[in-house]
This record gives sequence, C-alpha cells and structure tokens, in this order.
Amino acid sequence: MKRSAQAGALTFETAGSEDLPRFKRELQHAFAAGMIQAFGACPEGSIPSDADIEDSFHAQGAVPLHLLIAGTRIGGAVLRIDEATHHNALELFFVSTQAHGRGIGLQAWKAIEARFPRTKVWETHTPYFEKRNIHFYVNKCGFKIVEYHHRHHPDPHHPAPPGMPDDGEMFRFEKTMTHG
Repeated sequence: MKRSAQAGALTFETAGSEDLPRFKRELQHAFAAGMIQAFGACPEGSIPSDADIEDSFHAQGAVPLHLLIAGTRIGGAVLRIDEATHHNALELFFVSTQAHGRGIGLQAWKAIEARFPRTKVWETHTPYFEKRNIHFYVNKCGFKIVEYHHRHHPDPHHPAPPGMPDDGEMFRFEKTMTHG
C-alpha cells in the first residue's frame, strides 16, 4: 500500500519492490550525471550498482521513498531508520537532473527531517568529487564532514564500488539534531 505525506508542494510516496527497477534507473541516471560532469564520462557499469541499490532498498530499517511534485516523480531517497538508537542514515538520495537548481533537494531534506523528529544523528556519504553534493550537505543542510575514506582508510561498512575514480574516495557526513 502506498502512503503519501504532504510537505508543501513536495510529497513522499513509499516505494515498493515493484518500483525498484524504475527507481534504480532514475537514481543511476542522476548519479551518472555527476560522474560525467566531474570526469567527462561514467565508468563501465552502473553507479551505484544494482546490487548496492537493492541492498539499501531491502536493508533492515529501510524506508524507500519517491519524491513527487504535483504528483510527478522527481527523485527518491532510501533512509535507514533505527528506532532503538535514533541514529539514522540517508543511504541514497537523488533529484532528477531536470529538477536541479530549484531548491527541491533542500525542501525534500527538511521534510525528511520533519518526518523523523526523534532522530538524534543523521549520517550520509558522498564521493569526494561531488562538489555539488558536498556544498548541499555542509552548507545547505548543516551536516559536518566527520571522516574521509580512501585506500589507506577504507570504509569497512561501505566498500568502494569497482570502477570509481581514485579508488572510490568518499566523505562521511553527520548531522547531530537538536530538539526542543
């Protein structure tokens, strides 16, 4: 069963297993655009891989969401919600390339925060070369860079996907929430 939650002009719709093929295509297209912008091409295969997306989509505590504006899908997110610790993660997040630069990402992020008000800490990752994402998370959303993963300091929980430039170097971000 689908659920929607209103957040201004933006709504969320829970993504089900039947939505996974389209969700993967749209997410991979959005991620490929960042690779092409940074490097002029995208490595062989899909980034992130089908398996990585499926693992996030079906993980314990996963909340896969479509982002909609006026009923049209313009992006998606996969959250990992831990009801015991309230240390939650933004596993995957994308806005369609046609919708970039309109404030939709920030509107969606604020709505996600509002939807999970008991969160103590949010965590996410992004590749080192994604300047647009780094700006978004740090300067717009209030995350802090807390760790830099590279070949001498790999992330034991998120191994670098094969074919990524510079061995898949990534930043890990956290945002500590203040309530009350």
